[in-house]
Amino acid sequence: MCSHLILAVLVSSLVSLSEESIAPTQTTQQDEKSGFVEKPISSSIGEFYQLYQKLIVITLVLTGIIFISVWIFYSLNIALNYFIGACTGVVYLKMLAKDVETLGGEKPSLSKNRFALIMIPIILATQWHQLHILPIFLGFLTYKATLVIYLVQTVFNPEA
Repeated sequence: MCSHLILAVLVSSLVSLSEESIAPTQTTQQDEKSGFVEKPISSSIGEFYQLYQKLIVITLVLTGIIFISVWIFYSLNIALNYFIGACTGVVYLKMLAKDVETLGGEKPSLSKNRFALIMIPIILATQWHQLHILPIFLGFLTYKATLVIYLVQTVFNPEA
């Protein structure tokens, strides 16, 4: 829940609060008549995509480092369980980003559907004895470690 708040705050801080209206130009009016309207990409949505890409890259790097470490110190089975959870976390992060992207204009609030995503591997782990709940859950939490790393990086180096 806290990670959703952090991501929402990070995204909302990127959104421009200017009230400038954009008057349609002649070419925009012609495009509207022809049915082809190209949406201009604002700088805030560009910053959101850069943040999203950065979070995904950090998550994937952390996943690789932790996967190899768990494989070395425990076993391949435990490392694969961690990897299943980490992949679920990456998918969850992508779903959260898409949800935040549509927040505001199209949807008034964040949906709760993505919470079911972690339930699937956990339920499978309780039924299938090759899977372990704790490594899957800790793998899922890798995206939260990414948010902490990004937060610390932003605090100590605000220009990056």
